[in-house]
This record gives sequence, structure tokens and C-alpha cells, in this order.
Amino acid sequence: MTVLVTGASGFLGRAVAAAVRDAGHDVRTFQRRPSGVAGVDGGAAVSDVLGTMTDPAAVVRAVEGVDAVVHLAAKVSLAGDPADFTRVNVEGTQALIDAARAAGVSRFVFVSSPSVAHTGSSIAGAGASPASPDGARGDYARTKAAAELLALAADAPGFAVVAVRPHLVWGPGDTQLVGRIVDRARRGRLPLLDSGAALIDSCYVDNAASAMVAALTHAADEGVHGNAYVVTNGEPRPVADLLDGICRASGVPTPRWHVPAGVARAAGSVVEAVWRVRPGVDEPPMTRFLAEQLSTSHWFDQRRTRRDLQWEPAVSIDEGLRRLAG
Repeated sequence: MTVLVTGASGFLGRAVAAAVRDAGHDVRTFQRRPSGVAGVDGGAAVSDVLGTMTDPAAVVRAVEGVDAVVHLAAKVSLAGDPADFTRVNVEGTQALIDAARAAGVSRFVFVSSPSVAHTGSSIAGAGASPASPDGARGDYARTKAAAELLALAADAPGFAVVAVRPHLVWGPGDTQLVGRIVDRARRGRLPLLDSGAALIDSCYVDNAASAMVAALTHAADEGVHGNAYVVTNGEPRPVADLLDGICRASGVPTPRWHVPAGVARAAGSVVEAVWRVRPGVDEPPMTRFLAEQLSTSHWFDQRRTRRDLQWEPAVSIDEGLRRLAG
């Protein structure tokens, strides 16, 4: 197939584009800057189309002549203008769906997030609960939830839609999760909330990328299209252990001081309010959503994901940490 991968200049998007290419498909990428995977390798071509999700004409050009879409492009941030999240994540997704259907695309993989169904309480062994724009926390999660609902509602004969929710994707070269953990740890600003015992799932980047290829391959299967799937390594660990492993692999001090989760949530709410009035140049140091993520368990039942997508993670957390250490 010829597959459009949006958002391929990002950490996960670049890995997905490369994995789709390595599976033998021709790849077209769509994002604001070059993806870094363009060229020809192993018989499968990769070409970049530059543009934004808020430019309908560019979106139409991007889908011309493609058979399938893997949609990763999104505004991902802990803070920002709510209208920007809506324009990119909701309206941009709707424009892409409309353009893809008009262009005769037959498979559409929407890359979502478990945060679309996280309402702030612990998640222990759950599957992919329905996305909830009203219950999700933060503008990113709310707009991704709305976009996922739009995508799944578009599932129809000849246009198979699957939503995939990779959870806490990390690996070498990650400037988001790993980069921020390392930066804060180096500056002594990485606390553990409560005891750090909350169990969390995560997903090594190569596993997340291979899951997208599996979703693309099986999107049209009966019982698969029209559904959402959470993707993780299936190795829940205490948040303190995961942070410790990432810090040790990166050669920075491990977190040793603790903050009550209730205090962190309250502080996060205050920071969010201040950021709306006077936004900083970087991400806020704490938000209520981030405090909830660091202090509540969120791990997921992977049996349905692995059965339906016929997929297994190939890289364990321990192996991923060895690769992170280089």
C-alpha cells in the first residue's frame, strides 16, 4: 500500500513511518518540517509533504493517491490556548477524515491516548473504555477524546477505522517523556508523589510503532475496525521504579524526595490558572493532570489488543532501558 503518516517528524511518528516503510509499504509523511525518514530504503519509498492540519488544501494534497492513513499529528502539550487544541486535534482530524474518504482511502488508523478515558482515578487492568471528552482531564485529552469519537464514527464499509492508544511511549531520542524526566532530575526537581508505588504501564517506542503496523494490517478485519485498543508493554511497574530506571540509564540522579499527591494536584491547578494568564516559555512544572498521572495507577489488560491485532511487544522494559543507556 501507499500509506500516509501524519506527524512523522515527532518521536513516535518518525518511528511509525520507518516501521511502515520496513513492512514494505510506500510511505508519504505529512507534517510542518521534514520527517527525517525520507528517501528510498529496501524498495519502499518515503516522501515528505509539508503542511499543517489546519490547512484544508494541504490536507487534501497529502491524501491524494494513498491507500491508508496513520494519523499521529496533534497538538500535544500540558498547557496552551484551548482553541489551538480544538483546531488541530478536532477540526484537523475531521478535515483529514473527510479528505481521506473523498480520496478513496480504505484504512484509517487514528493514534489516540489512554488519557481520553482517564477521569483522574486509578485504572487497574481495564481495557479501552469509551473516550469521554467531558470526563477527560486537560485540553489535550479532551480534544483527543473528541477526535477519537469522530474517527470511530466514520468507520464504514470500505473505510475501516481503528483507534490505537499507546501509553507513555519512551525510548532513545525521546525529548518529551524521557527528556523532561532527565532535565528535571538533573536539576533536582523530580519528586515522587506520595510513595511512588502507583503501578503504571508504559510502551517502548519500537513496540508502539509495530502495534501501528499491526493495526494497519488488520484494520479491515471483522471485529477490529470501529474499535479502540490500548497498547502497552504489559509490564506495569511502580512509578518510582520506572523513573529510577530512566534516570539511571540516562546518568542523572534518581528522585529521592516526596510530595503528597493532594498538594501536587492543588499546586497543579494553581499553576494551570496562572499559565492561562501568563504562559511561560516552556511546559508548566506541574499541572493537575500530570499530578494525577504520577500518583494514580494506570495499567491495562492487553489480551484483547494482542488477540485482535495479532501483535506482541518485542522489546521488554529492561531491554529498553539497556538501549536507553546506550
